Amino acid sequence: MIEVKDKSKCCGCCACVDVCTHQAISLKTDIEGFWYPIVDETKCVDCGLCDKVCPELNIADLKKNDFPQPAHTIAAINKKMSVRWDSTSGGAFSALAETMYEEGGYVGGAIYNDDFSVKNFISNNPDDLKKLRSSKYLQSKAEGVYKEIRELLRKGEKVLACGTPCQMAALRSFLRKDYDNLIIVDFICRGVNSPKVYRKYLDSLERKFGGKVVYVKAKNKEFGWRNLTRKVVFDNGKSYYGVGMIDDFRRGYHTNVYCRPSCYSCQYKGFPRMADITIADYWGIEKVDPNMDNNIGTSMILLNSNKGIAFFEKAKAKLEWEETKFESILPGNIALRKPIEPAKINRREFFEDLDKGTFEEVTAKYFPITKRPVTLKGRIKSYVRYGLSLYKKYGFSYRAWSNFVKINFRKNTVSNIKAEHVIYTMPSAVFDIHPSAKIVLKAPFLFGNNPVKGLRIPTCLRMEANTSLEIHDGPLTRYGKGPYNLRYGAYIEIVNGGKLTIGQGACNVGLTIMCAKEITIGNGVRIGRNVSIRDWNGPHVIINEHYRNHAPVHIEDRVWLCTGCTIMPGVTVGEGAVVAANATVTKDVPPYSLVGGSPAKLLKENIEWY
Repeated sequence: MIEVKDKSKCCGCCACVDVCTHQAISLKTDIEGFWYPIVDETKCVDCGLCDKVCPELNIADLKKNDFPQPAHTIAAINKKMSVRWDSTSGGAFSALAETMYEEGGYVGGAIYNDDFSVKNFISNNPDDLKKLRSSKYLQSKAEGVYKEIRELLRKGEKVLACGTPCQMAALRSFLRKDYDNLIIVDFICRGVNSPKVYRKYLDSLERKFGGKVVYVKAKNKEFGWRNLTRKVVFDNGKSYYGVGMIDDFRRGYHTNVYCRPSCYSCQYKGFPRMADITIADYWGIEKVDPNMDNNIGTSMILLNSNKGIAFFEKAKAKLEWEETKFESILPGNIALRKPIEPAKINRREFFEDLDKGTFEEVTAKYFPITKRPVTLKGRIKSYVRYGLSLYKKYGFSYRAWSNFVKINFRKNTVSNIKAEHVIYTMPSAVFDIHPSAKIVLKAPFLFGNNPVKGLRIPTCLRMEANTSLEIHDGPLTRYGKGPYNLRYGAYIEIVNGGKLTIGQGACNVGLTIMCAKEITIGNGVRIGRNVSIRDWNGPHVIINEHYRNHAPVHIEDRVWLCTGCTIMPGVTVGEGAVVAANATVTKDVPPYSLVGGSPAKLLKENIEWY
């Protein structure tokens, strides 16, 4: 008869509940929000089946496979960008699931309930893949799914089951034999969080944003895969983006405050893996193969059994993939081999305080955002780092150092050396700036970045009297928070009292800007090679009532100007729009649209790009 005397020895898999034919075992949730089996001794016949299926008690028998460690290590991204975008990593699970659906089989995994708790679920409906996709980062209740999978397998149905390593070990133990028509997929699990804590967290957000939660994505990629952003949408249309450790729930998770007690002594780490296939984030892929990484997510796939290898052969056509060295995944996936350490807090008091108060209150008490105090040693280190960063950019180039001082310390330049709100002037940069011209730097600006050694293509800035240039910061994007990166070969001319404003973003080589009135370039704008933006055509005119010789140009936020396009005077390019290569834009571009051609015409509406 199953009896939990030490909660660290129960992983909450629910296999004991499913195996009991006398319905003598139920689940009771404790103060932490985790469930544990309770036996009704009036119904129990002491058959011992619950002990026999418990993966915690039978780990020695379960920890085996065809290979002592994974036979193949794969880096993969889904060929469907929309799938990859919506996935936690690179979309490997979706490729495996679609392969099973195509064979008429069933796919099991975790889905949200209406209250955003999580349960295990299985179906043969491909429409269910969207809710199965993506990790939920809290414990899912698997009660009932083991029996359902067993019945399907006995009927000869094909099944792909995905879950935490402990759940998938429990499935193997519950079934008591291997099935040729079963593929088991687990993932590298850091630990499962308390559903109770998660609900308290969502309650805190609902109070803050004044609406009910209708959508959660635990790893949203609008700000990049590596930024670990949680997106929460509310019924009033508002959205919350919790980036990295700024998000209270993620900070508590990554400081190990509210994982299940068994996670701190997890027995499912290391090798051999008990699943046929293991999936995870391929952290470190940028060092292994940069072509597989653009900060949208890359999957790591471990093939642990002959069945796993055979199934991957069927699914691989849906992926861009390559085999990598097993050792390459180890530094970025510590959770593959080692359990997390318990948080250094009084856990009992934490959950008692959570019951009495709000999530905001326990956050402030147990894992607040802390800033390291600034010491003299720290200041010295920061100045040394800054000096070294300048040296890496300029080397021994007198011209670069001279321009840096002349531009950033001139009378009409507003800069901030401490905040690095400066123009980094590359050796090939050329400046012709009238003393009255004003430069306002609210963010760093990398002017004429040239990664090619020995190449000396100039990057030019000419400003006439009473003109202005402003560089300002913007919100975090998936490209990070680095300086505005203006590549080499640009020619920027501001004349006739013109005002040029540039937000956070980047520009490839050969940009041309002619500003005589007003040009604004918003945040998150990406500019391709040899793009031309102008609000003035000089002294030349065409005798035509529709001709505009000069008029302001506005490039709104998150616009993509592709190679060789031209933006003419008077044009506004709406937010989120894309201008195709070599297009000539003479009229306003609607937001979230794609235009192309000369003159540019609307090609597609309601587009998304990142």
